[in-house]
Amino acid sequence: MASAHLLARGEDLPRVDSAQGVHVVGTDGRRYLDAAGGAVVVGVGHGRTAVVEAAAEQARRVAYVHGTAFGADVLDGYADALAARLPVADARIYPVSGGSEAVETALKMARAFHLARGEDRSVVVGRRHSYHGNTRGALDVSGRVGLRAPYEPWLSHAVHTSTPQEYRCPNPDHPVRCGRWHAGQLERTLAGVGPERVAAFVAEPVAGAGLAACVPPEDYWPAVGEVCRRHGVLVVADEVMTGFGRTGRWFASEHFGLRPDLLTAGKGAASGYWPLGLAVASGEVAESLREGGFVHGFTYSHHLVGAATGLAVLRCLEEERLVEAAEVRGRQLRAALEGELADHPLVGDVRGAGLLVGVELVADRESRRPLPRSERLTERLVATAKELGLLLYPAAGCADGTSGDAVLLGPPLVISGSEVDELVTLLARALRELTPRTGS
Repeated sequence: MASAHLLARGEDLPRVDSAQGVHVVGTDGRRYLDAAGGAVVVGVGHGRTAVVEAAAEQARRVAYVHGTAFGADVLDGYADALAARLPVADARIYPVSGGSEAVETALKMARAFHLARGEDRSVVVGRRHSYHGNTRGALDVSGRVGLRAPYEPWLSHAVHTSTPQEYRCPNPDHPVRCGRWHAGQLERTLAGVGPERVAAFVAEPVAGAGLAACVPPEDYWPAVGEVCRRHGVLVVADEVMTGFGRTGRWFASEHFGLRPDLLTAGKGAASGYWPLGLAVASGEVAESLREGGFVHGFTYSHHLVGAATGLAVLRCLEEERLVEAAEVRGRQLRAALEGELADHPLVGDVRGAGLLVGVELVADRESRRPLPRSERLTERLVATAKELGLLLYPAAGCADGTSGDAVLLGPPLVISGSEVDELVTLLARALRELTPRTGS
């Protein structure tokens, strides 16, 4: 029975008993195929004994010391192993407790970097429809209207520019030079606030929850990156959702040859076995922070058990070639979805990279008109699929920040070919049981 004293995140939730591989089992014995990896978190699969044992062994030796009091071999070992996989020059890693903390840390790093160089830059540019976390700074740079609305009086230091959304591209000449068009929008945004005031541009290399796995055109990151470099604006790649193999590369930045100044990660870093986030600075940025001072810190940053867990997850990804598996299974998943859902009247788009896949739902396929938010189609699809034993991640609001129903698929990277087929069958069945309430 649920506790009356717990401020839970839902009502009448099923009770969880165990999980293994890509499946979660309730106390009533029901099995669910975890097509969402929780919140696109679980990469190496549920029930990984080696990861649990690594965390337990470190906790037995020493669970906690403050990061200003002691160094530790496990922290150094994790940083060295991870640095070899990061698309950041001479990477320096600041471990924290999750993605929102990582974004907060990166924002402070950007500000401190410019201060160390004698520049008072305080404005951050994010993108419309984006999501970077729920702490105040991360929410400020996020562009999701619904999440921001209750807290708007507290949000004032970030400005927002366009975001690539190829299914609903605002470029009048689409699909020609879309990246250049967005770079022009960023240029105008910088000009509006004064480029000399802008510390950083923050964006996901591949959009996650905000736009349900929208992949930008190939010319986007080269064009946008050039604008940032020309104005001395740091590029912050938010890889909290896309990192650690999710898109079929170790980090999604690699798809575009992007070498960010700062990178944030989380979710797949510890695959749900520990609350771990990472703020990564290039060597150039880190040296400026060291020389100028970096006023920052969290009680649980540089946690030894977190480092041990992260290292064990990293080894699973490497030894089992799960990054490569994500690319293969992702192609299979998208092809199967496109085939199975090709004629479904509600399915407007199937998109993504690796095992980060979005399915957008529309009222009319030809016009791409979204359904009214009052339909709550995303929520009903998630609930229907759950009844069938399939766990999905909601991504409503991807058309204009409010309307635009979609679900996000992000199963564990250990998913097999037959389990991909099972996922597609269950999703197609859930969609067949779904009908608009108003017919609009």
